[in-house]
Amino acid sequence: MKISVIGTGYVGLVTGTCLAETGNEVICVDIDAQKVEKMRQGIVPIYEPHLDVLFERNIKANRLKFSTSLKEGLDHGDIIFLALPTPEDEDGSADLSYVLNVSKEIGKLIRQYKVIVDKSTVPVGTADKVRQIIAENAQCDFDVVSNPEFLREGFAVDDFLKPERIVVGSSSDKATSWMNKLYAPFVRSGNPVIVMDEKSAELTKYAANSFLAAKITFMNEIANYCEKVGADVDKVRVGMGTDSRIGKRFLFPGIGYGGSCFPKDVKALKKAGRDVGYDFQILHAVIEVNQKQKTIQIPKIEAYFNHDLKGKKIALWGLAFKPETDDIREAPSIDVINVLLKKGANLSVFDPEAMPNIEKQFGNKLQYGTNMYEPLEGADALVICTEWSIFRSPNFTKVKTLLKNPVIFDGRNLYQTEDMRTEGFTYVSIGRNQVDI
Repeated sequence: MKISVIGTGYVGLVTGTCLAETGNEVICVDIDAQKVEKMRQGIVPIYEPHLDVLFERNIKANRLKFSTSLKEGLDHGDIIFLALPTPEDEDGSADLSYVLNVSKEIGKLIRQYKVIVDKSTVPVGTADKVRQIIAENAQCDFDVVSNPEFLREGFAVDDFLKPERIVVGSSSDKATSWMNKLYAPFVRSGNPVIVMDEKSAELTKYAANSFLAAKITFMNEIANYCEKVGADVDKVRVGMGTDSRIGKRFLFPGIGYGGSCFPKDVKALKKAGRDVGYDFQILHAVIEVNQKQKTIQIPKIEAYFNHDLKGKKIALWGLAFKPETDDIREAPSIDVINVLLKKGANLSVFDPEAMPNIEKQFGNKLQYGTNMYEPLEGADALVICTEWSIFRSPNFTKVKTLLKNPVIFDGRNLYQTEDMRTEGFTYVSIGRNQVDI
C-alpha cells in the first residue's frame, strides 16, 4: 500500500519506518528541511532502540522516503497518517493547531479518495473537527479514522511490530477495510484489531495513559506511607502484584513519571472533563501527587547535609525521563536539578543518551561526565534519577572510593538495602528503611 506520514517525531518516524518494513511504500513529510535532508542521508534524528536498523534497511530498499512537500505526500499516499504535535496549552488542554492547520491544507490538495488517520493523541471530538475542516475545501470523498498509538519510548519499534492490540475508530466500512489490510501483517499471532467509533477510540488512549499514571502515583503514595510506618514497599509491591486483578506492571515506586505522554494526557483529559462540567477528582490528585513526588528526595538530601547544600558537589545519574530514550520532557531530573541549583549545590551529571538535550537547557550550569564514574570524583553524594541498566551493577568499590561521602540517594530503588549495608553506604531509597553507616 502507499502510505504518507505527516510529521516525523517519535510517533511519525516509528510509524513510517515500521510500515515500510512490511513492504509498504512510505513517504514521511516534515516542514524542517534540515531534518528531512539528514533523514535522506540515513541519519535518525531521535534515539530509539532498533529504529536505526529498520530505517537504514528501508531507505536502501527505496520503500522509505522523505519530503518537505505536503502535496507530494498527499499525492503519494492512499492512507495519510497525521502524526503531528499536540502540545499542552496554557490551560492544560491539547493544542490542536498543527492538526487542524494541516487538515485545512489537506482539503485544498486532495483530488481522490483518501483515508486520513489521526495518529496523534487528540481529544474526543477531534476526528469530527478534522472531517469538517477537510470537507470545507475537499473536491472528493474521504474518510477520517482515529488510530491512537500505544508506543512506549524505548520500546516503540517492538510495540509497533508486535502490538498487544490496535484500536481503530471508524464509521466507514471502506476505511475500516483498508486499515485492517494495512495492519494484517502485525497481528498474525491473533492480537486484536479493535474497531469502534472515533470518539471512543480517541478516549481510549487518554483513559489508558491516565490509568497507568494513576497506578504509578498510587504506588508512590504507598511507598511514602511505608517510610512513615517502617514497612517495605518492595514486599508490599510483590504482595499486590501477584493479584491478577492488579498485575505486576507499573507498581515500581520512584520519583514520579515524566515524558511526552502521561503528564500531557492526564492534564488534557482533566481539562476535557472540566469543559463538559465533569470534575476528574482522581486525575487532579494524580497531577498534584506526581509533581510533589519528583522532588521527594530533596528534604532527605538536605537533612543529610544539615540543611546546607551551598557549595556541595552532587553527582547525578540519569537525566532522561525513563531509560532507553533521550527524551527529557517532564523528566523528574529537571525538577531535581533546578531545586539543587537553587539551593547552591554544584552538579555533575551523566546519562547515556540525554546529556545533549539537558545541555541545551542548562548549558554551563552543570558539569557533564564522559562516563558514569567521572561525575563521582570528589562528589559529596550521588543522586539517581533514571533506572538505566548500566547503573544497576556498578563497581561499588570504585563508587565508594570516588565519593567524598559514601551516600546514595536512589530515586528508582535500583539496589537492595542489605547489599548497600554490606557495601558500606548510607543508602536512601523510596518506600524502604534507610541504610545508615
